[in-house]
Amino acid sequence: MKRITTILLAGTTALVLAGVAIAKGPPAQLKVHTTSVGKILVNRAGFTVYEFTRDRGKHNSCILINNCPSAWPALTTSRQPLAGAGVNRKLLGTITLAGGVKQVTYAGHPLYTFVDDHNPGEANGNGSTAFGGEWNALQESGAPAQAAAGAGESSSSSEGSGESGGYGY
Repeated sequence: MKRITTILLAGTTALVLAGVAIAKGPPAQLKVHTTSVGKILVNRAGFTVYEFTRDRGKHNSCILINNCPSAWPALTTSRQPLAGAGVNRKLLGTITLAGGVKQVTYAGHPLYTFVDDHNPGEANGNGSTAFGGEWNALQESGAPAQAAAGAGESSSSSEGSGESGGYGY
């Protein structure tokens, strides 16, 4: 029994260190909010959620890149996510990450938040390039939002292998 507890604790610690918060409490909820980049999806607290263009086939690529999960934490949920006003329930889903953690998806895109969005409604990561891909806020249709003027001009020194650890913002 002690060995199982130790293994579970080690696995949980690894997920937390990888930047994947273990979701507890109410399920994640998406809603539509009007921002400087238009009507986009936000989480329950009003923070913008993003897609990563490097993700393929409902797969979280960020988790495998050094420092990426620290800058772009996965939006996780304890249960099936809820569709708020303006959100198409049919486009809402989850994928399962290591350790059974569920990441919210929309229109097949795994969703993330951005550490430099400090207030609800900010979309500071929209159109930026980092960790070998582009980060886009999503419209209610699941399509990328338009980049705000000046967004996406910085590039990451971590493009390619992702091993240099640059954030690109």
